[in-house]
Amino acid sequence: MADSITGTRHEFKDEIRQLLDILVHSLYTNKEIFLRELISNASDALDKLRYERLSAGEPVEEDLDISITADKDKGIITIKDNGVGMSEAEVIANLGTIAHSGTAELLKAASDSKQKVENLIGRFGVGFYSVFMVAKEVIVRTRSYRDSDYQVVWRSDGLGSYDLEPGELGAKRGTSIEIHLRDDAKEFADESRLRSIITRHSNFITFPIYLGKDRDRVDK
Repeated sequence: MADSITGTRHEFKDEIRQLLDILVHSLYTNKEIFLRELISNASDALDKLRYERLSAGEPVEEDLDISITADKDKGIITIKDNGVGMSEAEVIANLGTIAHSGTAELLKAASDSKQKVENLIGRFGVGFYSVFMVAKEVIVRTRSYRDSDYQVVWRSDGLGSYDLEPGELGAKRGTSIEIHLRDDAKEFADESRLRSIITRHSNFITFPIYLGKDRDRVDK
C-alpha cells in the first residue's frame, strides 16, 4: 500500500560499517570502479525482470536499458534502469546488510591490502557500497515490478545509518541511484569521463547504456 512506509532511520549492520569505513578512507583504491559495479547491478536487475517475465509466460519489453546522466555544475550522477526494482523489504535486505558468508574474509582481505579492494568488491557481491568511495550522499528510488502502488526511497551518507521514506505514487518500475559526489570526486560528473569508464569496464553488458539527457548510446 502507498502509505506502508513512514520516514524511518535504520542503522547499518556492523559488517557494513566496517566495509564503508575501508572504502571511504581507502586512498589507493581505483575509485572509478563504482560505476562498473552500479552498471553491473542495473544489468542484473534487467536480467531478473526478463527471467521473471519469461517464467510467468508474460511478454518481455524490448526497451530494457540503463540510462546515466550527469550534472557537472551540481556534481550529481544519476543511474537508472527499468528492471525488476525492489520492495521495501528487499531494500532493507539488499542495502542494509551483506548476505554473504564470505564477508569476514572480504573485510580481512580489504584491511590487509587496500590496493586490491577493487578486485574484491565484485567477487563478494558488495559492489553497491563502492559508491561511497566517491559519494557524500546517495539516494536510491525504486519500485518493484511486483508492486503497482508505491516507490521506496533510501538515502544515506554512508556514515552509519540510512533513511527510508515513501516516494512517488505511481512511479515507473525500476531503480534510480542519485549520487552526490564528494568535492574530490567531481571529475566523475563529466560525461566524457563517464563514457571512457563505461567503454573500459562495462563492455560485457548486453543491455543498451545511454549517456546524457539526449540519451546517446555508448558504443562499447
